[in-house]
Amino acid sequence: MMIHINEAGPMNFLRTLLIIILAYYVIKFVVKLFAPYLLKKAVDKVQKKAEQQYRNQQQESSVEEGKTVIDKKPKNGKQSNNSVGEYVDFEELD
Repeated sequence: MMIHINEAGPMNFLRTLLIIILAYYVIKFVVKLFAPYLLKKAVDKVQKKAEQQYRNQQQESSVEEGKTVIDKKPKNGKQSNNSVGEYVDFEELD
């Protein structure tokens, strides 16, 4: 039984290099072909989301004339960290 192993020669190297270059240009062509379509889909999706948020905001902020609305200040969940340390002023000695 004889197993045929491809040898690393200059022709195989050139063939591999040619395949890599060809694949690069094919991928580049396909990306240029489909990039505008994918970009347009992404922009449309973001635009629809923004419109939906705007409509939700308009519905929430619509108050009948003559009614009084009191919005309560949300509780501040964050507490400031005032204990960062002590400031020491250094003086340069001669």
